[in-house]
Amino acid sequence: MVRIKPFRGMRPVPENISKVASPPYDVLSSEEARERAKGNPLSFLHVVKPEIDLDSSIDIHDPRVYKKGAENLKYLIEQGILVQDEKPCFYIYKLRMGDHEQVGLVAVASVEDYLRNKIKKHENTRLDKEEDRAKHIEALNAQTGPVFLTYHAKKKIDDLIKKGMEKNSVYNFTGDYDVKHTLYFVDDEILINNVIEEFSKIDALYIADGHHRSAAAARVREKRKAQNPSHSGEEEYNFFLSVIFPDTQMKILDYNRVVKDLRNMSVEEFLSKIKEKFEVKNHNKTMYHPSKMHTFGMYLDGQWYSLVTKENSFDSSDPIKQLDVSILQDNLLFPILGIENPRIDKRINFVGGIRGLKELERLVDSGEYRVAFSLYPTTIDQLMAVADAGKVMPPKSTWFEPKLASGVVIHMLD
Repeated sequence: MVRIKPFRGMRPVPENISKVASPPYDVLSSEEARERAKGNPLSFLHVVKPEIDLDSSIDIHDPRVYKKGAENLKYLIEQGILVQDEKPCFYIYKLRMGDHEQVGLVAVASVEDYLRNKIKKHENTRLDKEEDRAKHIEALNAQTGPVFLTYHAKKKIDDLIKKGMEKNSVYNFTGDYDVKHTLYFVDDEILINNVIEEFSKIDALYIADGHHRSAAAARVREKRKAQNPSHSGEEEYNFFLSVIFPDTQMKILDYNRVVKDLRNMSVEEFLSKIKEKFEVKNHNKTMYHPSKMHTFGMYLDGQWYSLVTKENSFDSSDPIKQLDVSILQDNLLFPILGIENPRIDKRINFVGGIRGLKELERLVDSGEYRVAFSLYPTTIDQLMAVADAGKVMPPKSTWFEPKLASGVVIHMLD
């Protein structure tokens, strides 16, 4: 069983939601965030990326950055821009991007469940990023960015969520990429208890996005637990902000790769080596986006190619080895281009599928990168299979869209 519970959300008054809501902290660079927030003192970017209000020479992990974030959050509260709900409740968050719609429950999930692997992971975390998020939570005494969770869909939960959407929504606004964001407020105690009961029957939740945020919440909890002689396990620091979607509604886009050089090979030599593990076809100027697993697009010297993985070139029984990100890494990026660890290699970069294939062309045509690869998206079933096996995916395996906005609902730790 897993445990979730309602909480007293801190959130914008409705007339300010469009000004406050911002992209997540990790999808914009500091420079992009600084430009986006210019002229809008209410933007939540001032809270989640507070370095934008300091001199650009200051390191983003400097203590002054976290202090500034706390000051900016306090300002929004003191000015009445953000107001805390009077009693614990759930929220329902609907996202619509084009024809795709997904509806999730905003709740706080149990750190204890996370530590006991009832909330399953599929990625390794980096200590520096964990520390950054933990320091941000500590300084603000709040969790400002939700962890994106999923679960095997249940009709009873679907029906309860629909019931929670019978009231009028409290927010409707449009975010990046023309995504429609809608929030519903759920304070009916019978409905809340029914939702809690149905989630208690679920074997596990899965982290879709937010591994560093959940790990940071666990760090903060352990620290505060040690400092609290009256620790009961019910304090707010024992829980972390989450939005929980059924797996049937999840949308994963491709997470593409660009590489800066061909490792001193000619184009002909490079193509010859690729043909050892892939069937290669030249599509000239026609963009190639894979339509099925184990196929790849490649953009090189103004030409698009399709790469189809040859049989027996990977272990189809291994939940990691059969991922397309692994096939590309094991059969091309490492043996041919010498990229042993894509997590730290400076020669490779990653481009979320929301930016489209034109972004791959732009990066290569600019001369900054030499070759680009388009991938077929990892599926939610693959993600869950990896997590169930207790394994971790290669870095940059999934790009979830649409993204949740920051600043819509905040979890205060006191």
